[in-house]
Amino acid sequence: MSTPNSSKDPLIAEDLLLLLFDPRSGTIAGEGTLFYVLGGAVLTELAFTNQIAIENRGGVRGSLVSAVEDTPLTDPLLRSAWDRIAEKPRDPQTLLASIGPTLRPIVLDRLVERGYIVAERKKRLRLFTTTSLREGDGRRRSDLLAQVRAVFVDGVSPQSRIAALGALLSASGTLPTFYRDIPWSGDVYTRGKELERGEWGADAVGAAVARTVAASVVNSMVAVGLIKG
Repeated sequence: MSTPNSSKDPLIAEDLLLLLFDPRSGTIAGEGTLFYVLGGAVLTELAFTNQIAIENRGGVRGSLVSAVEDTPLTDPLLRSAWDRIAEKPRDPQTLLASIGPTLRPIVLDRLVERGYIVAERKKRLRLFTTTSLREGDGRRRSDLLAQVRAVFVDGVSPQSRIAALGALLSASGTLPTFYRDIPWSGDVYTRGKELERGEWGADAVGAAVARTVAASVVNSMVAVGLIKG
């Protein structure tokens, strides 16, 4: 079921999916890891707003994510994820598997509602309904892509939100598919790994928990073999 959010600024998960959408082909990159990175985006958003905390227990025990306080969350997508975390503290890998699988259609519906992506539904042979995607208002994606490119290619120290997007893009394994806009190189690969580890630079102030969450998400994806460490 869709959870409209068009009256507010896009969530990190929305911006992430918008970046992963390729307007040239009408496809979304990284479908195989999508539920993990979208789940990671939701956890990162909750970390930015101080709704969750993460405890590093060390060794094989890993990290533990817990809800901080029951501050009213008006966004139903974030509220649903927070409610799941509030049930009991869980490791990031378990949380991602729990909240991630349902996110793609919800987040895509939001992008369509905002007009960033246009979804065209057609019937084939009068029996099967197919949906094709094309770019709508491309200004937000172009702006996000320019900011991400500046971090990867020009070495700009990112703001926290762009750093999180860069870390999740790198973790998704999709960066090589951006080669037309972000020329693939060893430097781009290295910068991505730095972002995954939470090395976000001096401008990413007040994001200590979010950096830890993002790094834990990546570690969880490595643990289940979705990406290589």
